[in-house]
Amino acid sequence: MTICKIEDLPERLPAGTRLLGLDVGDKTIGLALSDSALALASPIGTIRRRRFAQDAETLFATVDERGVGALVVGLPRNMDGSIGPRAQATKQFAFNLMKRRDIAVAFWDERMSTQAVERAMVREADLSRAKRAQRVDTAAAAYILQGALDALANRPRPA
Repeated sequence: MTICKIEDLPERLPAGTRLLGLDVGDKTIGLALSDSALALASPIGTIRRRRFAQDAETLFATVDERGVGALVVGLPRNMDGSIGPRAQATKQFAFNLMKRRDIAVAFWDERMSTQAVERAMVREADLSRAKRAQRVDTAAAAYILQGALDALANRPRPA
């Protein structure tokens, strides 16, 4: 059970594995997958929330099928940076996952990610409100994961 900083993830990743980004909501969990070079995040779908055990089973099936070595979980902080009830629930979800499997988890500040994704979808091709709702969670997961990947790419390299 490991919570780590984003910048520590590459050293904790088993060789050849990827990162899985999660946007944990009350009704769904948005999923996004990195490429093996840890440069690009792609939305891959959602998990409809049920009981935690079922959610974890479905999530770990994705981890196994996609060669995932660590999770990047969007942390919905309040606008002032504090941790509210939604962020506490997200942290508890991650801790419960780690009790079931030894996998590294890093949290990424996801403030405004859903709003940014929704604005982009409105500007894009004629996506109805219903279609946007179906895609927003997985797109938000990709937005979260891409932010973490960009931070990794921009970190200073050891001399």
